Amino acid sequence: MDEFQRSWLLAQIGPDTDPADLERRFFRLRSVRAVALEVLGERRAKLLADPLKVTVDGVVTMDLQENLRGIERHIEVVRQVPAPEDEDEASETLAVARLVPTRRCR
Repeated sequence: MDEFQRSWLLAQIGPDTDPADLERRFFRLRSVRAVALEVLGERRAKLLADPLKVTVDGVVTMDLQENLRGIERHIEVVRQVPAPEDEDEASETLAVARLVPTRRCR
């Protein structure tokens, strides 16, 4: 994984992620988008493993439903935004030129 891919990945999943873990995942998956989706999927699964809403009458209410929705929205964004490995495909540009007939003088 090069520096550009690492910085894109950290921008998607946050800077507090272990770089060695990201390297291992990248070696296995061979795509920074796949690594980002796997990390976000694990975070989503961790939220789903615990109750999303806890209420202790008269003391406290904790609601994590918006956190879950936020992670799900972020997963969709990561699927759609261009990733560094997409650059190879996007680097091929197509140029279009309009051909105009010239005047003929005699």
